[in-house]
Amino acid sequence: MARSRPVHDDTSSRKRAEKAGRRAEKLCEFWLRLKGYRILAIRHKSPVGEIDIIARRGNVMVAVEVKNRTDRATALHAITPKQQNRIARALEAYAGKIGHTGDLRLDLMIVRNWGRIEHLRNAWQVS
Repeated sequence: MARSRPVHDDTSSRKRAEKAGRRAEKLCEFWLRLKGYRILAIRHKSPVGEIDIIARRGNVMVAVEVKNRTDRATALHAITPKQQNRIARALEAYAGKIGHTGDLRLDLMIVRNWGRIEHLRNAWQVS
């Protein structure tokens, strides 16, 4: 009689990764609030792209990309130039929509094991 093997379920792996990503976003949202940022939008979707967190501090509006990774290098390589451009365009569109005339910034927040957060301000430039 043949033994059945457990079926590897890619769907459950994706669901776990999605859940971990949402937790990382919530953690970053909380951290940003503690640092004096006002959260304007979470998981903002537009025709040009999606932004994990849009926040504002003073006259600076920030698009924050959150990556839940084990190390910095993996997180940095996870954001392609195409994705960077889409996030920048989405931030510009959002800023125009609400009439923001101040500075725009693109940040990366890396959440590592045990909830350790690294905030890279101005991780790439708005083109």
